[in-house]
Amino acid sequence: MSASAPQRKVNVRTPEVMERVQAEVETHYRSTLVEAVRARGNLLQIGGTTVRLAKEFGFCYGVERAIDLAYAARRVFADKRVYLLGEIIHNPEVNRQLTEMGIISIPVGRHEEEVARLTSDDVVIVPAFGAETNLMKLIASRGCMVVDTTCGDVMSVWKRVRGYAKGGFTSIIHGKASHEETRATSSRALGDNGNGHYLVVLTLADVDFVCDYIRNGGDKQAFLKRFSAASACSPGFDPEIHLQRIGVANQTTMLKSETEEIQRRLQKAVEDRDGGSSANFQVFDTICGATQDRQDGLFHLLKQPLDILLVVGGYNSSNTTHLVEIGEQQLPTFFIRTADCLTSLEQIIHFDLHLKAEKTSYSGKLADRESPITIGITAGASCPNNLIEDTLLRIFALRGVDEAAVRAAAGV
Repeated sequence: MSASAPQRKVNVRTPEVMERVQAEVETHYRSTLVEAVRARGNLLQIGGTTVRLAKEFGFCYGVERAIDLAYAARRVFADKRVYLLGEIIHNPEVNRQLTEMGIISIPVGRHEEEVARLTSDDVVIVPAFGAETNLMKLIASRGCMVVDTTCGDVMSVWKRVRGYAKGGFTSIIHGKASHEETRATSSRALGDNGNGHYLVVLTLADVDFVCDYIRNGGDKQAFLKRFSAASACSPGFDPEIHLQRIGVANQTTMLKSETEEIQRRLQKAVEDRDGGSSANFQVFDTICGATQDRQDGLFHLLKQPLDILLVVGGYNSSNTTHLVEIGEQQLPTFFIRTADCLTSLEQIIHFDLHLKAEKTSYSGKLADRESPITIGITAGASCPNNLIEDTLLRIFALRGVDEAAVRAAAGV
């Protein structure tokens, strides 16, 4: 960033502002019902209907901080235009609230075009995922005030990939190349001098392809066609050169077990090529603690007897998607945005990860009011508790239990 265009970061977290903001955020997203069920061991049973909540779910600290800062920015800059780069987090309910507050979301594909029109009177909120270095420089050149909500775990990954670049290691990033966080991380993997390199891998098939090239070499053009088409490698990437020394990092919300397997396979490939030496391989665990806690919480929940699992959250939420992947390995799992997806006793509208589309499925278990049922509920780090409450109430309503009875049973 040039000395003539320093970033105008502003602190909106003053005590008087945050007191009002936190009260407003609680009104929008807190659930006394969910808190009561948690206090009862994450279990609520009324007649033949039992609901079990995962031990860990919902907002993490980084998400809470990002939302607090966005609300605070709107209050502090009440007389200014406040823009948000994309979505603050991947939850449609939270982003809807910000839109209603007058915060203007700039779609991801139009970031540079729209930012280039801003002025020094405008405020830009950087979301929890962070933003690419070139975009941050453009914002600085426009003189905009910046409220940066980037998650600390994401910035830890940035520090790691910058270190790889400085040491001459290519960053192999486990993530989705098009995801805002991975794009921001990839830009840091170029290093402070811009001479670093990165490769983004998503699947184990991607990794095996890379491992085969590390061991045996191969068709350079086929390699570049596979990864450059998805913008999954750095400009000028040459697999013959840039796979010699590699360091592994990841999008913080990936499935931990898969990231660990990717690390293992890449290390083995380097050791096979280098006669057992791992000197040309580095790794650092960059899965965020909240993501891991929610995955561990679901694994614990799945040890309990369950008939179906509901995963609540935004369909474009990476960490929520991985919870769905875990659940569907063991039992019928439904990925729902809100309680409105539970349309009736017979039908559930949910997102199918394999079709990459919403569909409607029949749930005989839920529909049979006469038979007992146990339903598990979890949610990713971007899902507020009020949406979990709505889901709880909707389940019991469909099973013939009204809201007053649910609250009474929970002790609210």
